[in-house]
Amino acid sequence: MPKEYRTIQEVAGPLMLVKGVENVAFDELAEIELASGEKRRCRVLEIDGGNALVQLFENSAGINLASSKVRFLGRSMELGVSEDMLSRVFDGLGRPIDNGPEILPDKRMDINGLPMNPAARNYPQEFIQTGVSAIDGLNTLVRGQKLPIFSASGLPHADLAAQIAKQAKVRGTTEPFAVVFAAMGITFEEANFFTESFRETGAIDRTVMFVNLANDPAVERISTPRMALTAAEYLAFEKDMHVLVILTDITNYADSLREVSAARKEVPGRRGYPGYMYTDLASLYERAGRKKGKNGSITMIPILTMPEDDKTHPIPDLTGYITEGQIILSRELYRKSVQPPIDVLPSLSRLKDKGIGEGKTRKDHANTMNQIFAAYARGKEAKELMVVLGEAALTDIDLLYAKFADAFETEYVSQGYQTNRDIEETLNLGWKLLKILPRTELKRIKDELLDQYYGKE
Repeated sequence: MPKEYRTIQEVAGPLMLVKGVENVAFDELAEIELASGEKRRCRVLEIDGGNALVQLFENSAGINLASSKVRFLGRSMELGVSEDMLSRVFDGLGRPIDNGPEILPDKRMDINGLPMNPAARNYPQEFIQTGVSAIDGLNTLVRGQKLPIFSASGLPHADLAAQIAKQAKVRGTTEPFAVVFAAMGITFEEANFFTESFRETGAIDRTVMFVNLANDPAVERISTPRMALTAAEYLAFEKDMHVLVILTDITNYADSLREVSAARKEVPGRRGYPGYMYTDLASLYERAGRKKGKNGSITMIPILTMPEDDKTHPIPDLTGYITEGQIILSRELYRKSVQPPIDVLPSLSRLKDKGIGEGKTRKDHANTMNQIFAAYARGKEAKELMVVLGEAALTDIDLLYAKFADAFETEYVSQGYQTNRDIEETLNLGWKLLKILPRTELKRIKDELLDQYYGKE
């Protein structure tokens, strides 16, 4: 029976100081019982001799120092996992919130997980089809990769996240595919949007959802992605599933980290975020990947809104260092009604070359991808020149590139949030657009591929 302490000294925001404790460890779970019998969960943040600094998961309202008692449970935070989690919705602490029954766990797993040994990692190389041309064709997602989406406030990253969660699949395999979706600090309307859109399409059957609302405690927000990744590790490495983890919004997570750090009176780093934010984010992102000897894998798409559209803000900046590329949403394209407004030029998937080509997508993929990038970049330059000098100043070939850039945005990138294109459709659409340019301009594509595909419907 855990020992009880009635030595709460003070409560400040989400923090509580308990004196005279024995054999208590960092990150241990505890329970506070109020005079009314109500119980609230908390965890140990710091141990200093016999003093324990404890962080509450719920709010601290109504705690009477004299009549409340604390029990330390002797274990860190765990999630009860089982295959029954699929099609269910949980809160940020892993409790069901969909009016369904409690989960009967197959086992209990520590939510902090175990970092994957680099020597035990398998190289990401299988193509994942998201059904979104701007990602599949030009910034390909590979199984085991971490590919974040950099958005900004007011841009439709929620629609894109829901679309990817509904459409994503690993081709050419019968192995089961699951989505673990974790939402942090979102509004009730957004939470409703995600659950309803998954239910409508039946995608909920292969999805585990963790939802932390904006009015839930900041401390719970810090545990939400860890709960989600623990569920993903169980499905991937115990049940051999391909798991796609979507985390939205990492900015809300980092803000909670800053809030708790400020409550602990830690020395702030850049923009007030704690100095350990890099390691903290890495402890989440590095749980994705593939393990040698295991069929399952975890592929991760973290979504973050860049404050003031600033790529150099600490959150996108650090995320860019840890992950393998980024998909960037553009306000300019959004104003032009391009849906999804993915700006392919600054976007990058560092592993795209590993997941494309013959046997994975199609032999013409790499060549056409490079050609489309080059043509779109030149087309955008031509359009900028047109604004300054007028259309008459452009050569005929520049006008064709400008035409290509417009067609590329309206037909290739802008596909809406309901269209699911397979990779052949995306590649064929690329060829259709390249026909706008004369064959002599397509210098990045091998002649044999031009003979096979150029000018053919």
